[in-house]
Amino acid sequence: MSAADFWADQSNAKKILREIKDLKDIIEPLEKAENDLKDLESLLDLCSDDESLSGELSRSMDELESVAAKLEFSRLLSLPDDTKNAVVTIHSGAGGTEACDWTEMLYRMYSRWCERKNFKIETMDFQPGDEAGIKSITLIVSGMYAYGFLRVEAGVHRLVRISPFDANKRRHTSFASVDVIPEADDDMEITINPEELRIDTYRASGAGGQHVNKTDSAVRITHIPTGIVTQCQEDRSQHKNKANAMRILKSKLYEKYLSEKEEELAKRRGVKKKIEWGSQIRSYVFHPYSLVKDHRTGAETSNIGAVMDGEIDLFVDAGLKWVVS
Repeated sequence: MSAADFWADQSNAKKILREIKDLKDIIEPLEKAENDLKDLESLLDLCSDDESLSGELSRSMDELESVAAKLEFSRLLSLPDDTKNAVVTIHSGAGGTEACDWTEMLYRMYSRWCERKNFKIETMDFQPGDEAGIKSITLIVSGMYAYGFLRVEAGVHRLVRISPFDANKRRHTSFASVDVIPEADDDMEITINPEELRIDTYRASGAGGQHVNKTDSAVRITHIPTGIVTQCQEDRSQHKNKANAMRILKSKLYEKYLSEKEEELAKRRGVKKKIEWGSQIRSYVFHPYSLVKDHRTGAETSNIGAVMDGEIDLFVDAGLKWVVS
């Protein structure tokens, strides 16, 4: 920064300033914790001779625990992309109408959780079920550490319940998958050749009646070299839908780049990659008992109503600790 031409390249200067801030956010709390620990040890020695200092000792311990908790948070959310927004897609799996209804329930659960975190949700694409629920929905969740928190939710979610769609009241098992990728930003060096894109427009689906879009405003973009397809139909403007579909395409290409890079590093190191996210990460059992259990971490609760109302921090925190362990 002390170089005479530091501000000559504005883009690079801003990048370096962000890097400095990120490093300070790690180093300064750690240095404070080390100093507080030394002070606490000195205070503990003094307390052996003067019990009147016990109250100050207790307050100092509470403050140090708070700093340590923030350091733990930084450790759990320390990947380069953790601070980014998240692109979340929920797909219905096996189970027909049941699975579509389950997808809508998961969408509601994550929406409530985002409200608690003060995260903003934008719907990019919505495919309703044939009879009820949602076939597929794509969201962009905006907020600090949105991707860092939500990345541990990626995987297959299983529901067991008495079906509200079954006249015989039989127990059904349904599946839905949750995909989470970081939203690409302007700093990412991802070049998309317009000649490698196939752009199709179509009429957006809707609830029917006056809600049906009567123009071909929905946009589907296919990246021919990779076969990646993104689509958006939530806005009445074809231009805005195209821009949003491109946002998601850029994010998916970034995810593909990261995945290939990780595989290449694993080959060089001679490490066989683990399948970290199994086909089924969590079960939600409504019948014959109430239980939500994460199969990776062992975290569980019988308060299924609270979980479906967005109280999933128990599972998110356990997932983050599991990933870094």
